[in-house]
Amino acid sequence: MSALFDLPEPRPVLPGEYPLWDEALAVVNRDLGATLPDQEPLQLLGLPSDDENVAEYVYVALANGEWHGNVVDPASADDPVLALWAITDAAQETVTECLWQAWPVCDEHDLGMHPRAADGRLSWWCAGGNVRREPAHIRAAVGDLAGLVRPRRPHRPRRDG
Repeated sequence: MSALFDLPEPRPVLPGEYPLWDEALAVVNRDLGATLPDQEPLQLLGLPSDDENVAEYVYVALANGEWHGNVVDPASADDPVLALWAITDAAQETVTECLWQAWPVCDEHDLGMHPRAADGRLSWWCAGGNVRREPAHIRAAVGDLAGLVRPRRPHRPRRDG
């Protein structure tokens, strides 16, 4: 017997069901792997829809099945630009809210970044530092953070020489 307000169990969306969302999620997962290497890749989960025009609601979830935020916009399933934007936005919402941390973070300013269109590409935008010499800037295109992440190095003593 189920309670009156029990939600149906989400199901993992199979590869190929939403090809453009799969591609967009792979791009976003590159950034997740580069910036949060201990996190497993994000996944798509589906829930039955109560809208007769939409077969199911799809969410971007952590590997453990947790998600937060709105459904991925169904209208984005057939447009590569909208798909990347929708998946990026949903992924950021899930990671930020479920892990309780800003993601991704600009390694120059230690500030959370946000998706923004720049030069015809969806990119990660940083508000910059608190000083005039550090204005807002585009850090990298979505999917390209791996080339910018500085490896963490243990503290090394200075050599006097």
